[in-house]
Amino acid sequence: MTKQLAVDIGGTFVDAIIFDSETGEIHLEKASTTPEDLTEGVIESIDKLDVSIDQAESFVHGTTLGLNAVLEKKGANTGILTNEGFTDVFEMGRYDRPAEDMFKVPYNKPEPLVRGRNRVGVPGRMSAEGDVVEPLDESAVIDASDELVKGNGVESVVVCFLHAYQNADHERRAAELLRERHPDVSVSISSDIVREYREYERISTSVIDGYIKPIFESYVDELDGALGEAGFDGSFYITRSGGGAVQAEDAKSVPVHTLLSGPAGGLIGAAHIGEQLGHSNVIAADVGGTSLDVCVVQDGSPTVRHESALENLNLPVLMPIYDIRTLGAGGGSIAWVDNGLLKVGPESAGADPGPICYGRGGTEPTVTDAALRLGYLDPENFLGGELSVSVNEAYRGIEEEIADPLGMSVLEASRGIFDVTRVGTVTAIRQITVERGLDPRDFAMVAYGGAGPLFLPLVAREMNISEIVIPRSPSVFSAKGMFMTDVVHDFSQTYLEELDHVEIEEIEAEFERLEREATEALADDGFDDTERELDRTAEIRYRGQEHSVEVSLDDVSSKAAISDRFASVHQNRYGHQMDDPVEIVHLRVRGRGMTETPDFGREETAAGGVDLDEDTREAYCFAEGEGVPFQVVDRDSLGSGETLDGPAIVQEPTATLVFYSDQSAVIDELGNIVITTETDR
Repeated sequence: MTKQLAVDIGGTFVDAIIFDSETGEIHLEKASTTPEDLTEGVIESIDKLDVSIDQAESFVHGTTLGLNAVLEKKGANTGILTNEGFTDVFEMGRYDRPAEDMFKVPYNKPEPLVRGRNRVGVPGRMSAEGDVVEPLDESAVIDASDELVKGNGVESVVVCFLHAYQNADHERRAAELLRERHPDVSVSISSDIVREYREYERISTSVIDGYIKPIFESYVDELDGALGEAGFDGSFYITRSGGGAVQAEDAKSVPVHTLLSGPAGGLIGAAHIGEQLGHSNVIAADVGGTSLDVCVVQDGSPTVRHESALENLNLPVLMPIYDIRTLGAGGGSIAWVDNGLLKVGPESAGADPGPICYGRGGTEPTVTDAALRLGYLDPENFLGGELSVSVNEAYRGIEEEIADPLGMSVLEASRGIFDVTRVGTVTAIRQITVERGLDPRDFAMVAYGGAGPLFLPLVAREMNISEIVIPRSPSVFSAKGMFMTDVVHDFSQTYLEELDHVEIEEIEAEFERLEREATEALADDGFDDTERELDRTAEIRYRGQEHSVEVSLDDVSSKAAISDRFASVHQNRYGHQMDDPVEIVHLRVRGRGMTETPDFGREETAAGGVDLDEDTREAYCFAEGEGVPFQVVDRDSLGSGETLDGPAIVQEPTATLVFYSDQSAVIDELGNIVITTETDR
C-alpha cells in the first residue's frame, strides 16, 4: 500500500485528497459539509475520489467538531467533581473581560458550560507540594456520582482537585470509582489533560475536554466504522491544535487537543512551503467558506501558545495551540447593514443554504455573491462547472439588502463588502505581527483555502507584503498539509523554582522523567529509537513577573546556559534584560514520531508563453478604482518560469486567483504562483 488519504472538514466544504507516494499522483475532491451528520460528508468526499480506500495505508483527519460544539454550546450535559468548598471556581473565573468588551457598561459574563447544580464538592485535599492533607472521602465520591448521573442526568464528569498537577492520586481514585459506578459516563481528569498550576485555567481546560468528549468519541467511532466498512484498515490519525497528529484512539481520550484540528494542517503546509522557498518568516492565511484563519510562522515554525482563550466565551485553555486569529470572514460570510453601517460576518451562510448564487434557498448576500458581481467568478464555470449559479438572484439580494439601504449601486455595494472584509483581515494580521514588534513587510504570505487566492492579494497590497504565494490546489491545501504532520505527544510539569536554588541535575532528572513518558507514548504508536525526536522547553520568567516566555533547552547542560538563553529570548521579545533572579515555571517535553514527508514533485517548464489576448473579462480593479479588462487564464496552462502581469484572473476547478494591475506573478519550479506588487505602496 502506497497511498495516503487526508480529509479536512470546513464550515462549507469537505476536502479530500489522496496521494500515491510511489507514482507521485495526487487526486483531490470536494463535497458539501453535512452539519447534521459530518460522517456523511466525509465519506461522500472520499467516494468522489473514485479510489478504493483499502489501498490507503493511513488516513489523517482535521476537524473542528469540538470547537463548534463549544462555541454553539451543543456539548454534553457535563458535571464537575472537585474539592469541597471549591465548586464555584469554574464560574467565578478571573473576573476579567475580553478586550472587545472592556469598556461596555452593561456587560454580562457568558453563561458557564456547567450549571451550579452540576458542580459537586467532596472532602479530600492535597497540599501545593502534593502531600495528603485530608484523605479522599470515597463514599462521598460515590454519592456525588449518583447525584450527578442519576439525579441530574449528566453524560460526562470532569474530576479536578486542588494541586492534582503535583499528586494525581485522589483524581485517579475518584475516576476509578466513577467508572465502576457509572461505566457509560465519560470521565475526564485534569491530571491527564494538563499538569500545570492555575486552578481556574486547569478546570476550564478540563471542562472543555469533558464537554466535547461524548460527542467526539461518538463521531470518531462512527467514522472509523464507516471507513472500515469501505475497506480501510490502515492507521487513523487526528491532527492536533498545537501541531502534529495523534492516533484517533488517543484523541478520544483527550479530545481538547483537537479543538483547532482543522486549521493545523494548513499551517504545517505553509511552513513547509516557506522552507522550500527560503522564507523562514511566513504569514499563513486560510480563507474558507466560513472563516479566515491567520497565523505567523517565525523561524520556520508556526507560533504556538500554551494558554489561549476560546472566542466569545472567555474560557482559558492550557495546552499547546497554534496562535491563530480567526475572523468570521469567508466566502460564505453574510453582508448586512447595521444602523447605516456595512458589516460582513461573523454569521455565515455555510453549506446549507450557502450564498444566494448557489440557488439553494439563500437570501442573504455573501462575499461570494459580491465576488460574482465584481467579475471575479465565472458563472459558466463555477466550481469547475459542477454548480450552476443564480446570477440574477445574487445581484437582487445585494441590491435589496445592501445597495438600496445604503443608497448605492450593486457594484459599489459589492466593492464595499470586499473593503470591509479587507479591513478586518488587515487588523487581524497586525495583531499577530505589528502588535508583537514584527514588521509584516519582512514576511511572505502563503494564501490558501477556497477563497484565499480570490481575496488575499488585495490584503497583501494593503500591507506591503513582499510576496504572496498561492500553492497548487489551494482549496485543499490544509488537507494536503496533513500529509506533512508528525505524530506528537506533549508532556509538561509545573516546577516553580528559582534557578539559583536548584541544581542542574535536578532539572535534568525532571526532564528525563517527562522524556520517558514521551518515549513510551511514541513506542506505543510504533516508533522506534531512530524515528523519535524529543524537544525540551521551559517557561521561564524573572522573579515577580506574572507572565513567562518559552525557551528551548535542547543541548543545555548548565544553569548559566539556561540563564543566558532566557536573557536572549527576553531581550528579543521585550527589548531589555534584568538583573532579577530567574525563575523556572514549567518544564515541557514534546515527543515526535517522525513520518516521511511526501515529495509532491515539481512542475515541468511550459513550452512557450501564455497568450494574454486569449481570454478577457471585465472585472473591478482595486488598483485602478474601476472596472477594466482582466486576462483570464487556466492554471493548468501555466508552467514553471511563466510570468503574468496583472490585472489577471487565474482559474482552476476549486479556486480562483485574482490580482491587480500593480501586481505580477511568476510560476516557480514547485508550481506555486508567486505574486509581487510593482511599487512600494
